[in-house]
Amino acid sequence: MTTNENKLREAERILGVELGKVEPDVPEVQSLDFAEVAAHKASAARAGLGSPPYPVLVEDSGLVIGAWNGLPGALTKWFLSSVGNEGILGMLSGEDRAARAVCAVAVADAGGEVRVFEGVVWGEVAPEPRGEGGFGWDPIFVPRRSRLTYAQMGEDKHKASHRARAFREVRGWLEKQSAIDA
Repeated sequence: MTTNENKLREAERILGVELGKVEPDVPEVQSLDFAEVAAHKASAARAGLGSPPYPVLVEDSGLVIGAWNGLPGALTKWFLSSVGNEGILGMLSGEDRAARAVCAVAVADAGGEVRVFEGVVWGEVAPEPRGEGGFGWDPIFVPRRSRLTYAQMGEDKHKASHRARAFREVRGWLEKQSAIDA
């Protein structure tokens, strides 16, 4: 479950399947912990969909800035809607720029059990936005061992992004479940 079309396309590309998109009205726990937010949303989404006989996937991701003790974390969407990338850069002026990109994918299986898979990429916040690709905070995040922001990477971003890492874990788990059920 996501309301972000960019995230949906990215997840479909990583999983290699088309995902159904639904938007049940679920409350979002306010926490900096991506896993907690995703797990709560997955459970609520499954219940809101009438406990379907198939897995319900929910993704939550964001940017964690070291100097800010976990912020914006799972509240990244709200930070971006309030101050944008330029506001984040302005508030970070002169501070430690270490950061990590985090993605938590929660899967509520047909029995209601919830599992969370996380992907993390360490890096830093760029001094200014760079690149035209991507979405959200992609123009300001530079992964370790790269000089390019996510927004400058194009399709290469999908090879090792935080989201790619989390969804590859999900894909592996789903494949194991299919093999067990066969």
